[in-house]
Amino acid sequence: MAKIGALIRGVKSENHTKKGTLLLFPTRSFRFIHTHPTSRNPNSPPPETTRKNPHRNLGLNDVQEAEALLNRMTQMRPFPPISQITKALGCITRMGNYVTALSHVDKLQLLGIEVNLYTVSIAINCYCHLNRVDFGFSLLGGLFKRGCTPDVVTFSTLINGLIIEDRTAEAAELFKKLVRSRDIEPNVVTYGTIINGICKTGNTITAIRLLRIMEEGSCKPDIVVYSTIIDSLCKDGMVDDAMSLLLEMKDRGILADVITYTSLIHGLCNFGKWKEAKRMLREMLNVGIHSNDRTFSVLVDALSKEGKVKEAEEVLEVMIERGVDPDVVTYNSLMDGYCLQGQMDEAVRVFNKMADKGIQPNIRSHTILINGYCKKMKIDEAMHLFREMPRKGLKPTVETFNTVLQGLFRVGRCAAAHRLFDEMQVEGIIPSTLTFWNGLDIDVVKYTILIDALCKDKKMDHAKDLFNKLSTKGLHPNVWTYNIMIRGFCYEGLLDQAKEFFVEMEQNGCFPDGCTYNVIIRGFLARKKYSEALVLYKEMVAKGFSADASTASWIVNLKSTKGQDPALQEVIKWFMPNN
Repeated sequence: MAKIGALIRGVKSENHTKKGTLLLFPTRSFRFIHTHPTSRNPNSPPPETTRKNPHRNLGLNDVQEAEALLNRMTQMRPFPPISQITKALGCITRMGNYVTALSHVDKLQLLGIEVNLYTVSIAINCYCHLNRVDFGFSLLGGLFKRGCTPDVVTFSTLINGLIIEDRTAEAAELFKKLVRSRDIEPNVVTYGTIINGICKTGNTITAIRLLRIMEEGSCKPDIVVYSTIIDSLCKDGMVDDAMSLLLEMKDRGILADVITYTSLIHGLCNFGKWKEAKRMLREMLNVGIHSNDRTFSVLVDALSKEGKVKEAEEVLEVMIERGVDPDVVTYNSLMDGYCLQGQMDEAVRVFNKMADKGIQPNIRSHTILINGYCKKMKIDEAMHLFREMPRKGLKPTVETFNTVLQGLFRVGRCAAAHRLFDEMQVEGIIPSTLTFWNGLDIDVVKYTILIDALCKDKKMDHAKDLFNKLSTKGLHPNVWTYNIMIRGFCYEGLLDQAKEFFVEMEQNGCFPDGCTYNVIIRGFLARKKYSEALVLYKEMVAKGFSADASTASWIVNLKSTKGQDPALQEVIKWFMPNN
C-alpha cells in the first residue's frame, strides 16, 4: 500500500483558509470503522454518475426529509448502524446540498459516532463539488494514517474533484499513478471521469486512445464513456468520426441512449446535415428510446435558424405526438425562425399558440418578436410590445434594450432612443445592464448601438465617421464596438478596412476576442482570401480561441466546392485535420 500512499504527494494543496469556505471535517480527528458498509459494492459508480433517481431506495423527495431522518437517527439510543446513517447522508449529497451534508458529518463526529469509508468518501465528494479538492486529499491522508485503504470510488471522486477545478493535468497524473500501482484497479467510472475531463480540454484524440485501451483490457467502456467521446467529437466538428464511433459502439452490443443521439443530432445540425439529423431522430424514435425535449429542441432550433421553419414546425408536432411537451425555449426557436424570414404573422401565431398551451412567453419570447418588428421597420408595434413587458412582470434584458434602441435609431428616431435610454436608467428597468456594462462608458454603449444600426443598414461611411468621432469626444471604443465595425466591413467586402481596424484595435490596447477572429476569418473566406484566413486562424488558435459553428459551417460548404486551389486545401486541412 506504500505505492498508494505516494499517489497523493504529487497533488498540490491550496490554502485551507480560502475565504467563504466551511472548514468542517478536515479539522477533526475521528473514530473510524475499518470495514465497508454492507450496502456498498466497491465497484459501483459514485452516485452522481448514474442516470437513475438516486433517492428511490429511501423514498426521500427533498433535503428536508433527509435531514429529518438523520436527526431522528442521531437521537436514537443506541445509534443505528453507520450504514443506515450514511445512506441518508448520500441522499443529501446527491441532491447537491454539499454544505448541509458536511455539517451532518461534523455532527456525527461531535456525537462520537464511528464512521466508515463510505462516510469519509461522501465528505470527500462534498469537498470536491465545493471546489475544495485539497480538503478531500487531506481526508485521504487521514485514511492512510489510520491504516485504511481507500477504494477505487474514493480515487475516482478525487480525480473528478481535480477536473471540476480545471486541474485536468493533475487528474491525469493521478490516474496514471493509479494504473501503474496495480493496487487499485480503475473501474469504468474512473476511466469515464478522466475521459470526460480530457474531452473538456479539447484533447479528444487522447480520450480516444484511452477508449482503445479500455476496449483491449478487462474494464470495458460503457454507454457513458462512448457518449462522452461522441459528444466531444461533435463539438470539435468531427461528426463523421462521431458517426463511425457510434457504429463501433453498436457492433460491441452497446445501444445508444437519448444523450448519444442528442449529441449527434446537434453535431449534424451544426454542419447543416439536415437529412442525417432527421434520420438520426427517426432512428432514435423507432428503436423505442424515450426522447426528451432537449433532443427535439436542438433540431427545431437548427432548422429554424436555417430558415427551414415549416420542417421545424413538423418536428414540433412530432414532439407533441410523442408525448413530449415543448418548453418555452423550443417555441422561441420556432418563433425566431419565422422572424428571421420576416413572417411576423406566423411568429405571432406561434407566440399566441404558446400561451394557449399554458406556457407563459418569457423575456426572450418578447425580445424575439420585438426584434422581428424592428427589422420590418414596424417600430410602433415593437414599442407597444416593449411597453407591455413591465406590465407583465418582465424586465427587459440588455438584448431587449439594445434591440429597441437599434430599431429607433434605424428609423431615425434618435431623440426617442436617447430619452428611452435615460428613462430606463432612472426607472431601473434594466439593472442587469449595469453589470453587463461594468467599467464601460455608457456613452460608448450608446454610440456602439448606433454604429451597429448604421452597419446593418449598410451605411459604412456614416458608421466609420461616427466611430472616428468617439476619440474627439474623449471616448474609447471597446471590443464590442470594434467587432461591429469589422463585421460591417467584412459583409461589404471591404477587407482592407476590416484588417486595418483589426490591427488598430490591438495597438489601442483593445485586444481581439474569439468573436473578432471568427468574424474576420469568415470575411476572408467569403472573398476567397484563403491564405490570409489561414494566417488568422493559426493566430487565433495560438491565442486560445477556436472556430465557432458559423466558421465551421463555412469550411464544410467550401469543402464541397469543385476545383479547390491549393490555398483552400490547406485551409481545410488545418480546420478539419481528420477529414
